[in-house]
Amino acid sequence: MPISLSDLPASRTESDGAAVVRVLSYNVRSLRDDPAAVARVITACAPDVVLLQEAPRFFRWRKKLARLATGSGLVTLSGGATAAGPALLCSLRATVERTEDVLLPPTPGLHRRGFATAVLRFGAARLGVLSCHLSLAEEERRAQGALLLDQLAALDVPYAVAGGDLNERPGGRTFGRLAERLQDGWAVAPWGGEHTSTAAGPRQRIDAVFATEGVEVLGCGVPAGLPGVDPADLTAATDHLPVLAAVRLPAG
Repeated sequence: MPISLSDLPASRTESDGAAVVRVLSYNVRSLRDDPAAVARVITACAPDVVLLQEAPRFFRWRKKLARLATGSGLVTLSGGATAAGPALLCSLRATVERTEDVLLPPTPGLHRRGFATAVLRFGAARLGVLSCHLSLAEEERRAQGALLLDQLAALDVPYAVAGGDLNERPGGRTFGRLAERLQDGWAVAPWGGEHTSTAAGPRQRIDAVFATEGVEVLGCGVPAGLPGVDPADLTAATDHLPVLAAVRLPAG
């Protein structure tokens, strides 16, 4: 059974050096709908890290991304046009070790994709993070899923999370492969809502947060009903619902 909305743990550093970190994955559709509503949703979720998809990547994209970060009480880490859409934001609680934007091999006639990645520290705990937006085309999506796993390994950290818009439901081959190699947050510790698309009438789960072995998933799901999250903002902000996860990272 899903845990109560009020039970999702808050961010904290524990006495043994472990850290509870809140990770939010959100497709914001290039902020074409209501950027202020996006910022309010992010703020209400109180994340330490935000994995964005379809971040602004054209005219004045850096300024638009910076404005979203400021409006959410966060800072910009990486991504946007340099990652073909995925981007990362974080709170001042995180210490940034490094960032890298990765462009994936292009397929003629299809939108180019990429990953936004970083390695962060929360006290004595280190965490690799990756934001992705996989292809609408099945074969390209499968190849990108394999590259996602390779990129997580290349971060060379014991604990990592990856999240994004997979453009595929859990029964799909790419989603299934990721869930075999990683922990699917909703499947491990369901919390809140399940379906992410569309925001106005959610009927499918195509957005997810995954974690590597050793990360303890405390709760993961759509924060609809979370105190402070206005349902009107969720439908006005963009065409996807966000996925919020709380994870516990061992120290060191």
